[in-house]
Amino acid sequence: MQVSKCVSCIEFPCLDVDKSCYKIPDIEIEPDSFSTLMISEAPPNDLKDYFYSKNNPFYMQTTAQAFNDADMNISSIEDVLNLGVYITTAIKCGKTCYFISPKTVSNCSAVLEKEISLFPNVKSILLVGDTAIKAMNCIAERNIRKRIIPGGSTYKIRKNQYFYRQFKVFPSYLQTGKSYLIERSKRKMIAEDIKAALEYR
Repeated sequence: MQVSKCVSCIEFPCLDVDKSCYKIPDIEIEPDSFSTLMISEAPPNDLKDYFYSKNNPFYMQTTAQAFNDADMNISSIEDVLNLGVYITTAIKCGKTCYFISPKTVSNCSAVLEKEISLFPNVKSILLVGDTAIKAMNCIAERNIRKRIIPGGSTYKIRKNQYFYRQFKVFPSYLQTGKSYLIERSKRKMIAEDIKAALEYR
């Protein structure tokens, strides 16, 4: 299955994103083989840095470091996929400013919800970053009329238990971006959350 052929944004209604950076994973996968989803923020403004791009993209460099911090032997996206972890973004177009509007998060969460539904055996969802957390709450509010992740600083809420349908949901920090490499306390928490998500399957 190629995810980008099963899920797409048709109308592109959002006004605060760079549509030239629109990206949904276009790799061939077997959806039954995945037990964990890792949902990041948005595609990079240079798609050469996207997780699934060739030649050691920057998003994959920091992601590999996060998995290695969690005692996984990771050097490529293929290694992550072989662990049964599928990586995607909550927003499918590039960012144009630091904050993404609630309307855009809500719009994109509908696309993300369809993407999640493609994976019948997923048990855990790792939400890396505030945008992914907000998108997951939008999905929950549409379907069960309430958020599943409470507001508040991530370090205060991340060790509580959250469930949505058959998924256990793990809120964490963003693992992409240059700041990841220098924020040691966040790196430690991300590694702990990756371990926890992978153990719950």
